[in-house]
Amino acid sequence: MALFHGRRAGTPGIVFWLGLAVLVIAADQVTKTLVLQQFQHGDVRPVTSFFNLVRVHNAGAAFNFLAGASGWQRWFFVVLGVVVSGFIVWMIRAHPQQKLFCFAVTMIMGGALGNVVDRLLHGYVVDFLQFRFAFLQPIFHGGFFPSFNLADSAITLGAACLILDELLRVRRSPS
Repeated sequence: MALFHGRRAGTPGIVFWLGLAVLVIAADQVTKTLVLQQFQHGDVRPVTSFFNLVRVHNAGAAFNFLAGASGWQRWFFVVLGVVVSGFIVWMIRAHPQQKLFCFAVTMIMGGALGNVVDRLLHGYVVDFLQFRFAFLQPIFHGGFFPSFNLADSAITLGAACLILDELLRVRRSPS
């Protein structure tokens, strides 16, 4: 079967990418559930000299942006995550042959929806990974990078892959 709904054999379809997004959401939610069960808000458990497991609640966006707002940000980020995910599904369907691109936006969608689930269930996002590096001290108090979670990691991986995809695309294009 060479073609199936406009895609070449060997090219993952929308079901594959949506399944991968669901795996990201599931892994994110399982880890957050474990943290919620094992940690009290504010708990810190050192693992190494530069890594802690923590329980932090983030009502805002990256780096607690808008965390102090009056509550509207919860619904804004929920709607934003759902709208962006719809756009990502459209992009995956429009460009199924671009595997790195589809992987990148799938990671972004899975991470975004993982955090949307938190906002719907708790009103905040559960963060639990905390790294400390001395060279960060001029930027972050005590050298502690802001805590994050698996969903945030998937979003970051997706963004890095989008940049790589674009660099590779520019490199391949005729001058």
